[in-house]
Amino acid sequence: MKLYEFAPNPSSRRVTIFLKELGIELETVQLDVRAGENLTEEYLAKSINGKVPMLELNDGTCISETVAICRYIAQQKQNFSLFGETPVEAGLVEMWQRIVELDGLYAGFQAFRNLSGVYSDRERCVKEWGVESKRRVEEFLPKLDKQLATHPFIAGKKLSIADITGFLFVGIICLKALEIDALSDYPNITRWFEMLSQRPAFQ
Repeated sequence: MKLYEFAPNPSSRRVTIFLKELGIELETVQLDVRAGENLTEEYLAKSINGKVPMLELNDGTCISETVAICRYIAQQKQNFSLFGETPVEAGLVEMWQRIVELDGLYAGFQAFRNLSGVYSDRERCVKEWGVESKRRVEEFLPKLDKQLATHPFIAGKKLSIADITGFLFVGIICLKALEIDALSDYPNITRWFEMLSQRPAFQ
């Protein structure tokens, strides 16, 4: 198996952290997304939308999308610890993973890409949508802080893929890309973020 990735990319890091938490090592192929290496005909034949990360199996099957890759690995290794091991855990992890991904991470992606114009050479950037998306990120933070006020991890008592998504949302999207202080006003996010930062897989 080979994992195609762009190491600084939050989506690629989600898979990397997931693999490290499970103690799994894969061969990796680095693609410079900023330079458009993910848009070659060869790569687009494997990844329909040119996204990274993408997992290429030994039989040539290609799996794109972060959570899909992580689910495949979990199924292959029969290790569901980060997706929930009981029906209730699995349901809550799925719920919070979707909430954090859509309301947090993806809103942040839209804000950064449309405000910065970093990929204006290949996509239409709409500043107004960037402004609105950033506002949505800011409105999501109190909700995340509220959940973490009564739970050690986002989906409950155990580390899950929702925490991996949330960690990159806060650490890369909020603190770096959008320069939103997601820690000073949110003590529960701060406690959780600092706890995860101490885990080797997250460093």
